[in-house]
Amino acid sequence: MPAVAVAPLQPLPFKGRLAAGDPGELPPAVAMSLSDASKVSFLYREELTHDDYHIPLIVSALDPVTYVGAPLGDHGVGAFASLSIVEGDRVLGDYTAKAYVSRPYSLYSEPTHAELEKAARDAVRQKIDDKLSRDAVRLAQAVAGAATSSKSAPADR
Repeated sequence: MPAVAVAPLQPLPFKGRLAAGDPGELPPAVAMSLSDASKVSFLYREELTHDDYHIPLIVSALDPVTYVGAPLGDHGVGAFASLSIVEGDRVLGDYTAKAYVSRPYSLYSEPTHAELEKAARDAVRQKIDDKLSRDAVRLAQAVAGAATSSKSAPADR
């Protein structure tokens, strides 16, 4: 399998405040771009689903490979994430991603749900970061355009 080049982590080309979500559960690019003084807001949400597949007990109990470590089934975790970047009532960016991680288990080893949840969260956050990286120039222009238009708008009296 060829090696996949991973871009170094970089903050977004603008700062934003977290309006919804847990600061400890953000994609790295968003976490590095937080500032309470910004007019741009981040709204982040993650959802997890769990599922399990089990080989029927009658089959596994009678199959000799069960006792040498053959898989008895697998545990899986799906992650869904959404990120909205807004300024006031204007949406600057809206991103969603899904990831699914599953691992087999046997009589002798079993992945923990915490390990699977971490892997699924890491994968979905990486997908959001990848989308942000590809869209960074457009987002920077949208933020700059929003700042320019708010400065040139007449003041309400």
